[in-house]
Amino acid sequence: MAVSLFVVYLMTMAPGLTWANQGSDGGDLVTSAAVGGVAHPTGYPVYLFLARLFQLLPIGSLAFRTNLLSAFASVCAAIFIYALVIQSLPPTTRTKYAGLTSAFAFGLAPLVWSQSVITEVYALHALSVTVILYLASDQAAFYFPQKRLDVLIGLAFGLGMGNHITTILLFPVFILPTFFHADSVPSTAKWRLDTQSLFRRLLWMGMGLLAYLSLPLRALSQPKVNWGNPVTLDGFFWLVSGKLYQEQFFGLTLDLGLLRARAAAGMLIEQFGILGLVIGLIGLFVFYKPSRLYINTIWTVSIFTFFAIGYSTTDSYMYLIPAFSCFAIWIGLGVSGLMNMFHQRFRKFESGISLVVILFLFLQAGNHWASVDASKDLRAEQFGKDVLLRAPENAVIFAKGDKAIFAMWYFHYALQGRPDIAVVATDLLHFDWYQKSLHENYPRLNLPGAYPFASTVIAANPERPICYVEYIQKAEISCEHEKSP
Repeated sequence: MAVSLFVVYLMTMAPGLTWANQGSDGGDLVTSAAVGGVAHPTGYPVYLFLARLFQLLPIGSLAFRTNLLSAFASVCAAIFIYALVIQSLPPTTRTKYAGLTSAFAFGLAPLVWSQSVITEVYALHALSVTVILYLASDQAAFYFPQKRLDVLIGLAFGLGMGNHITTILLFPVFILPTFFHADSVPSTAKWRLDTQSLFRRLLWMGMGLLAYLSLPLRALSQPKVNWGNPVTLDGFFWLVSGKLYQEQFFGLTLDLGLLRARAAAGMLIEQFGILGLVIGLIGLFVFYKPSRLYINTIWTVSIFTFFAIGYSTTDSYMYLIPAFSCFAIWIGLGVSGLMNMFHQRFRKFESGISLVVILFLFLQAGNHWASVDASKDLRAEQFGKDVLLRAPENAVIFAKGDKAIFAMWYFHYALQGRPDIAVVATDLLHFDWYQKSLHENYPRLNLPGAYPFASTVIAANPERPICYVEYIQKAEISCEHEKSP
């Protein structure tokens, strides 16, 4: 299973920097990891550390090596989903087919797949969620001593938030078991706080959260990319709290909220098809059991769906990935329940149920191949190379929009292309921390006043050629005294 998923991801993986699959942030993440910098809010310290490790691999381009982290994380998440489903089944009905069905349902879901072949944080976020769900299950409580389990889940939860702050939405999953008798579930247990277990979990959660202290340490070296310059408490809070995006939280009208809810339901069908949808609902409602697994997955689906609908950004649907991972678990449980029914009546057809569903998932994957395939997306690579080729010597390049800005950071900072030029992100000029970063990166570039604009920067540097670059539907590159292509 793991090998087949990894092969699929490799066949559709972007060979370098890409804008496919909503991957415009990739240039920022690759560059921040490569130069020891600080990425856009909320900083993503755990992701940056792991990305840097993958960047040390002796294969492919810098961006390709970073893309590999996403594929690796999704495959590991699929393995945890497989183990979670298998171990949740009674020994008499335990079958690998149910686990395989869940793993493939997750790994081949087009949204998961799309994030497994580019540089982004969502595949690692899915891994964090599945690890927490596994450690919060009844099976983990059976396999691990309580003290060790507290350490593991506390550390996993803290590191999960170190990758993506929305992991905090799983706090009830993380904390509620300490309020019940051991080896019991909330539906039948009596309330009793285990203060020692609670303390251990919170302590090791704090240890995981120490990853955020790496951000001011990175900023102290004045790296090329240094969002928020988090060496002060104000800068640190601005970065880690995601203050830049807070206005987009739950500012929807009722009509828009209902429209986004319908879109989320449509995406559920798109991920698993009608057959997968029906079997997942069977697994949830027909074969429901009052276990931690069911309760935790229901909470995860509910809270992340609510967040994805209410967070009014164009890519908020990415936060449905944890919900879809839980639905994949329900598909496996539905397959297991149906196989058990057939085992009692039609033993010859028992394993056929799972094989039919897996075949259906692969047929679905064939239909979605073109929409998630990033292997032929060379727009970002071509854009960056064109800008570096056409820019006059010592040019000041004004980049606008995430695609253009982050692509230029990748080629100029991470790959160290054209050290004579200066790249200025016009969208960030009003931030004090960015002005300081420009002073550090380009000491010979004059930045007039406390609130510089592109026009005032141009006026203060009359001897330097100017370029304007942007990418919306196509590359927009306009330079004075352009070089011949």
